Parts: sequence; structure tokens; C-alpha cells
Amino acid sequence: MKKLLIVPAILGMLILLRTSVVADTNPFSVSGYGIINYANFDWELDPNRRAAIDVERFVVAPKYRINDTIHLEAEIEFEHGGTGSTMEFDKFEEFGEFESEIEKGGEVIVEKLAAVFSLQPALNFRVGHIIVPVGLVSKRHRPQNYFTTTRPEAEAHLIPTIWHETGVEIFGALGALKYQAQIINGLDSTGFSSRHWIVRGHQLRFETVNAEAPAFVGRLDYMFHENTIIGISGYYGDTAANRPKPDVNFDAHVGIVSLHGFYEVNAVKVRGLFLWGALENTDKLSKVNRTLSNNLNVKRTPIGSSALGWYIEAGYDILSFFRTAKASSHVLDLFARYDYYDTMASVEGLIFDNPRWERTSLTFGVNYHVYPKLVFKSHYSLRQLAQKDLNKERTFAVGLGFQY
Repeated sequence: MKKLLIVPAILGMLILLRTSVVADTNPFSVSGYGIINYANFDWELDPNRRAAIDVERFVVAPKYRINDTIHLEAEIEFEHGGTGSTMEFDKFEEFGEFESEIEKGGEVIVEKLAAVFSLQPALNFRVGHIIVPVGLVSKRHRPQNYFTTTRPEAEAHLIPTIWHETGVEIFGALGALKYQAQIINGLDSTGFSSRHWIVRGHQLRFETVNAEAPAFVGRLDYMFHENTIIGISGYYGDTAANRPKPDVNFDAHVGIVSLHGFYEVNAVKVRGLFLWGALENTDKLSKVNRTLSNNLNVKRTPIGSSALGWYIEAGYDILSFFRTAKASSHVLDLFARYDYYDTMASVEGLIFDNPRWERTSLTFGVNYHVYPKLVFKSHYSLRQLAQKDLNKERTFAVGLGFQY
């Protein structure tokens, strides 16, 4: 514990050395984004699935600059047009009970709430509730950064998007190489499932987050120039110690590695990601999770010992053939994307490797940017499950995305 206290002490001294008076400008700024989607489904396995309209998210991101060295930043996300539910564990009940209060569909989430200490280009700190920089969406999650109405499915089905936890971060740039390293609170393995692997292990169900076992995150990005980047990111942490109850006596470490990149020059846009992860003792975890309380609102399905996903998408602005000064702000991207992801890429013990969770998807569509910060989206996706029958899922979707 004494060693941990040395870090904020050193940070404080560096800040005192670097602090200077803010220039006479407005220290407060705000940005954000939002997206509204409509989707129509033709799924063989779910033929009665109804069309849906979703105010998917609206994000407000205020920032306050205290001085030239320190600023505060936040992101508040309103999901699905409402507020959420909270859950509390009462250990003093005879068997321990979960109590939940449902207020309205949707959620209001604080995705970021942190202090940033900018010391020099190669060495900076971020402390608080921060974005976990694993994958491509963590850095590029605004509607203009991906083609489809929803975020790329091969990534969204394997890890939380966007992923945010509480901890400390060191980051900086060494020439064209950017780096990030974090120590954050870990995942809770009660939320793991066949369909979404570790996604719902993100601790959002309770008012407070268990922090018995930390996790470690790292990321490196090499910038060829502003719009061409390749990188690697990784995550490692135990998911057993952060369960609501101390109901397991074994470790459940998860490790994730992601390779990602994008090229966006002139009329051409190409983006891609490869992500692989492994989880230990999934046969034991699956057995324990089957006995969890109904009130915990988790899936209680078998868990894959590894998961694999990748995608590549490419688009071309066809208005570039007819570009004039008057229409210079208009962009019409025709695009296609291929996704492959399997949340049960391998299994342990007696767990059945369900082919339903091995999925491929071909998606194509059009994005019309009326203005760089306003985009109309449409896509048609053909998803196929690895099972023999009832394996096709077709979706047509349109959306409106903006940022400010």
C-alpha cells in the first residue's frame, strides 16, 4: 500500500513544477454526439422479431481547463432514451439477496470523469473514470468513425463498447508512436455468457463497483500520418475476485489482444480489427454461474474458454468524382464490411461448443454526410450462423448520426 502512495506523491510534485497560469480564454468547452436508428429484421431463428426505433445514445462531453497543466473531462451518455436501474446486494439477509429498482428503460451512464495532467508530450497522467483503450471502437466511437448504424458487431459482441472503468493511466507520444498504460478495476465473471462472452462482465449493475482484483491495459499506436494508424492493445485481469459474492475459490483470469488500424485518405476509407481472448477455468465458472440468483439478471449460460473476432470495412466517396467547391462538404460513401466472430471459439470440459455463436456477416450500405458533423446512414446485413438450419439473419437499418 505504501508503494502505491508514492505514485500520487510524485505526480503532485511534477504538477507543482509544471503548473502555470491559464491564458485569458474561456476554460470551459463541451462536445458530444448522438445517433438514432431504425431497424427491420428478417431472422429465421426469430421470425416474429419486430421492427424497432432506438434513440441509441446521446452523449454530452464537457471539459474544464484549470490551468495549462490540468484539465477535467467527462462524458455522460444517455442510452435508449431513458434512465436505468440500480441493484444492491444485501449481505445481511439470510442467504444474501439482490434488490433491484427499475425506474425506466434505458440508461444514464458516466463513461468518463477524470482529471488529466499534461506534463509533456511523452509523459501525461489521467486519473478517475476512464475509457479502456482496447480495440478500435474505444478510440473511434462517434457515428462518423464507422459506417453502419450500429458499431461493428465483431467487436461489440466480444468486449464492452465503449469500455470504461476507474483507475489511473499514463500516456504520451514518442514521435509517431503513441502509448497508453492503465491500472483499472476488473471485470465480474457473473455476467459472462455464450452469446457475448465477457461483454456483460462490465460492472454496471450495482451502485458501486467491486475492486478486489485490478486489471492491466496497454496500447501502442503508430501514426504514419493523422489518418493512417496501425496499433496493438491488450488487457489482463482476474474476473473471479470481483463477483458480487465470494462464491468461487479459483482464479478466472482473462487476457485479450487486439490488432487494429485504419486508412482514411481522400475518398478512400479502410478500417479493420483482429481480436482474440482467452479465459481460464470456464468449465468451473459455467457450473457456478448456473446457480446464480434470478434477481441478478444474468444469462447463466456456458462460457467459451476463448473468443475470436475480426472485421474489415472499406468505403469510397463517389461524390469525389464530381467534386465542386459548392459541394465540397458533402460526402457519399458506398461501403461494405465483412465480420467474423465466435464467442465460443474453444471450450473446456463438458461445455457444448454451440455453433449458433459462430457468426459471419456481410454488410453493405451508404453513408451520406450532409456536413462533416451530420450523417445519414443505411445498411443491409446478411448474417449467417454456423448451425445447419434456421441460420440466416437479415437486417435493414437506417440512422441519423451527429456530433458537435
